[in-house]
Amino acid sequence: MKKLVPVPVSEEHDGRPGVRGRPGLSSLPPLSLYVHVPWCVRKCPYCDFNSHERKGNVPEADYLAALQADLEQAVPSVWGRQIASIFIGGGTPSLLSADALDQMMTMFRAYLNIPPDIEVTLEANPGTAEAARFQGYAQVGVNRISLGVQSFDDGKLAALGRIHDGAQARTAIEMAQRAVPRVNLDLMYALPRQTVEECERDLREAMSFGTGHLSLYHLTLEPNTVFAKYPPKVPDDDTSAAMQDLIVALTGEGGWSRYEVSAYARQGEQCLHNLNYWQFGDYLGIGPGAHSKLSFQDRIIRQARVRMPDSWMQRAMARDGSHIAEERRLRQADLGFEFMLNVLRLKDGVEGGSFIERTGLSIMSILPAMKHAVERGLLEPGLERIQATPRGWDFLNELQMEFLSE
Repeated sequence: MKKLVPVPVSEEHDGRPGVRGRPGLSSLPPLSLYVHVPWCVRKCPYCDFNSHERKGNVPEADYLAALQADLEQAVPSVWGRQIASIFIGGGTPSLLSADALDQMMTMFRAYLNIPPDIEVTLEANPGTAEAARFQGYAQVGVNRISLGVQSFDDGKLAALGRIHDGAQARTAIEMAQRAVPRVNLDLMYALPRQTVEECERDLREAMSFGTGHLSLYHLTLEPNTVFAKYPPKVPDDDTSAAMQDLIVALTGEGGWSRYEVSAYARQGEQCLHNLNYWQFGDYLGIGPGAHSKLSFQDRIIRQARVRMPDSWMQRAMARDGSHIAEERRLRQADLGFEFMLNVLRLKDGVEGGSFIERTGLSIMSILPAMKHAVERGLLEPGLERIQATPRGWDFLNELQMEFLSE
């Protein structure tokens, strides 16, 4: 695959802030670190993530060597910047041993500016849960575990192709709660042949564990998945809407606030890593298929790593930059849409001044689109805060498209 190199500064302007209408960023946003572990025991039929079934043991030594090579090549782009959060996702990161996580965290501390109290999240599959492994993760710095429960109903789990059952999910939650102070439960609704009553049972059971965070996702039939090719019978739109209304009502009564489209948290339990994404912060992604968004004074770039694990490992070790499959500089005309695509997912939106801080552009550049969205009842009026109305949140795609450049 051909490596795409960034556009030289001289092709657009001479690098000085303000030249040709592009102001510079007065300060850089928070920077998070995302680490992708690509392997899983079995590919779920609804999954469109970069995950790959692994027969036999995960090649931990080769993976860690390639991860270090990837990180070493990325460090010059983020040199000196403090890391605000770490998220180890997949795939199934809990397939890694505690010793591999220890080596990984030691590597990060050696190369990056990591504060001692940083949020470190690790995604885990209840089917791979072991009490000793969770405790080992905690001992090396993981302080938040995100469990892919999806459902407690054995029939629904089988329909989703999950490798765990309801009993294993319950055990894994208790293991995680004993090991780390913060636990998130991923739950899905509008599952194949699911009724509103079944959705309520799942939700009430998830809430019964009292975790600080719940991620509640509507099942979608994504392109290039088994479910897209062989669609299961799923609830109709009215039933799905009833499930969504039920979720909002019950979580609110239980003390969880819906602060993002799919995220519900108790006071002070929001996921800092994901908040940084939604606030148009920066993130460095390492590992196969990982994505990055990095800001500099005069430009913002996006990167994507090579997706296939073996190819990524080989190319990262070559240390010639070929593990970067794509790198592009965001056009000024696209920054308004990119910003709104993220921040409008937040129920409370963001302060108006953050648009200037995170894009380097005047808010006047999106004022016509804002006015039109306000007239349609999709966006709250005023420049003090950029926030969707309740109607705008219900029709979020329409609202976001208001800011798409022609």
